[in-house]
Amino acid sequence: MKDLILLHGAIGSSKQLENIAETLKNDYRITLLNFSGHGGKKIPEEKFSIEMFADDVLYLLDKSRKDNADIFGYSMGGYAALYIARHYPGKLNRVFTLGTKFNWNPEISQKEIRMLNPEKIEEKLPEFADELKERHSPEDWKIVLSKTSEMMTDLGNKNTLSDEDFRLIDNEVMITVGDSDKMVSSEESKHVSELLINGRFMLLPDTLHPIEKVSVELITNAFRNFFK
Repeated sequence: MKDLILLHGAIGSSKQLENIAETLKNDYRITLLNFSGHGGKKIPEEKFSIEMFADDVLYLLDKSRKDNADIFGYSMGGYAALYIARHYPGKLNRVFTLGTKFNWNPEISQKEIRMLNPEKIEEKLPEFADELKERHSPEDWKIVLSKTSEMMTDLGNKNTLSDEDFRLIDNEVMITVGDSDKMVSSEESKHVSELLINGRFMLLPDTLHPIEKVSVELITNAFRNFFK
């Protein structure tokens, strides 16, 4: 049975991917991972970065001897997976991304950061604030958001992966995005898929960005078709 690692997105946790893991458990040996500072893991003093989250995956691969595993990355998790594919060839096999943001600049990063204001979330979205508090307990969810905002600022100032980086990735990669995603455009997703040596692109119907609103049946069927 093939190894499969599932990676969550920014300010998320592995718990959000448990439904997908449950659906695919008879097809793969599945590993769920919380990135540093997420899902209750200790928040590091260092800045959050794609490099840090890639190191989390590399540590897992080395510790469990899972080299050449397939990988599913949601949102930021997909970016970390492609970073590994670019800079650590041979560590991963096939990569499947969902709703990964590739187009970063100062204007875009500031737009995303405005949605990560803890005080506004508490005021306007108290249920989401409670969810974030529980998701990252016992760590402080507000620090998670602050460090994520800092990472997005850095991405806006200098994108971690350039077009030239994508051209050097030779893994089989499926780039997917929802047709109703308000954060990630089909244009940027398709652009990256066309840069990749072995890239493919899929637009998912009636699909928003939040992983909780993605049809598990839809994404796992697409997954099985790609990884068969």
